[in-house]
Amino acid sequence: MTTADLTRNQKLVLNAITQAGRPVSAYDILDDIRPHGIRSPVQVYRAVKKLIEDGTVHKIESLNAFVLCVGPHAHGRGTAILAVCERCGRVTEFSDDVVDLRLAEWARRQNFQIGTTSLELSGLCTDCLSEPTAFLEK
Repeated sequence: MTTADLTRNQKLVLNAITQAGRPVSAYDILDDIRPHGIRSPVQVYRAVKKLIEDGTVHKIESLNAFVLCVGPHAHGRGTAILAVCERCGRVTEFSDDVVDLRLAEWARRQNFQIGTTSLELSGLCTDCLSEPTAFLEK
């Protein structure tokens, strides 16, 4: 989907998420786009739902927040793996064919049809880990 295909609200929400550069909640987004006439969290949730469906945005369940997808090249149709730094909030996105294969094998054995998949890892990013006090906090 191109930005030309997005509704006005979807464009506003996407811009807010992009400009934030970090995971943002629906209420953070609403605060940012309120000057553009968006008044209801429902409007934000509708827009973000569509952005998630088309793969532009990911929801970080553990934070109840949204982050821009780094691009379909990161995970294609496979699992989006999101590594979330507990200290600075940085999100790194990656994929792994072996993880996708294992999940597909499990689903086949269980006769389970997978819709979408995302995995979250919580820990410290390389920058935060290299700080002298990082190991003391864990």
